[in-house]
Amino acid sequence: MSSTLQADIVIIGGGIIGCTTAYYLSRHPLYNSETTKITVLEASASGVAQGASGKAGGLVAKWAYPVELVDISFPEHVRLANEHNGVDRWGFRFVECGTWEGVGEDLKRDAGSGVGMGGKRKSLEKTVGLERGLNWIKQELTTSFAAMDPTTGLEGTAQVHPYHFTTSMMELATEKGVKLRRGSATGIGIESGRITGVLYKDPTDGQEKFMPATHVILAAGAWSPFLLPSLPISATRAHSITFRPKAGIDIAPYVLFTDIKLPRGLHVSPEIYARPDNEVYACGPGDDSKLPSNVDEVEVDQTACESIREQVVSVSPELREGTVEKRQACFLPVVSQRGAGGPIIGEAKTVAKGLYVATGHTCWGICNAPGTAKVMAELVLNSNALPRKLKRLEPSYFL
Repeated sequence: MSSTLQADIVIIGGGIIGCTTAYYLSRHPLYNSETTKITVLEASASGVAQGASGKAGGLVAKWAYPVELVDISFPEHVRLANEHNGVDRWGFRFVECGTWEGVGEDLKRDAGSGVGMGGKRKSLEKTVGLERGLNWIKQELTTSFAAMDPTTGLEGTAQVHPYHFTTSMMELATEKGVKLRRGSATGIGIESGRITGVLYKDPTDGQEKFMPATHVILAAGAWSPFLLPSLPISATRAHSITFRPKAGIDIAPYVLFTDIKLPRGLHVSPEIYARPDNEVYACGPGDDSKLPSNVDEVEVDQTACESIREQVVSVSPELREGTVEKRQACFLPVVSQRGAGGPIIGEAKTVAKGLYVATGHTCWGICNAPGTAKVMAELVLNSNALPRKLKRLEPSYFL
């Protein structure tokens, strides 16, 4: 795209993909705030990072998938943290990660499966390892543990706090002129095979309005098919909780993928993430509950959250003595087309020129956001084709 041409870029969705894409567009060498207008349209009344991007575990791993996107994203995470003090700003750090198997201590009642009411269990499908200094798991309950990927070493797995990372990307983008607008996208304007803009409901007066655009980037996560029904994206609801240990207890930096055998034969597998501020995040399996029309309407099943708590405290006395600070739920966007893992990234030329898609990252959205955003910025501002190694992620293979 020539730097002399006026461009109006609208990003639909203020999650990690949308906010990081706004950041990379605003840092691109061809970006000029006088000729390029970038707007992030977010439906939530509470601002960005209200969905999965604010309620995820925040794992960043070289062993994640798809590998061709991870190879771009992981070094970008390191660079961003170095450039913007990510250690303090969004909790970036390298972390031990592994599988832990063991036996949970007897509980007063059945811990349950962690699946929310109204849905059937769905795996969140993180492939899963451990060692040294794990001080918040009762060691005599341990059957085995193993490093997730010994070949990547101690700098092969990192973490961020997803809410702080997402909001920081938006804040850094606004410093370069990107605008955040609240509103629920209701349609995409197309004329003669070309994008013309976005229809949205303005919450200030309840009226439907039209925002002109030369480029539209659809990054609305699980809600993306509301605007482009042909997208093969389904939604998986996942519950999570956060613990705060008692004062004086320091939680060692580990991420655990567990397999806990509880009394009465039940096997459960919560994921547990120790964070730099001594917060501990834990999540359970996904379910197929119906996706609401807006992220602010996501329902939290308190029973599912309590099941996760009971599962975790069955192996951790330190967390059992702590307090639960958050009980929450979110929806992950999953590519539902058979044989295709996603995500879906690139220009949807078969729908309209100027329409770009960036969604379907499942549980790896935080991990793969920088790579996705870097590629999207090149596609939009430099008119480059999708790199050959990412061709299988093109919308043309899915639409």
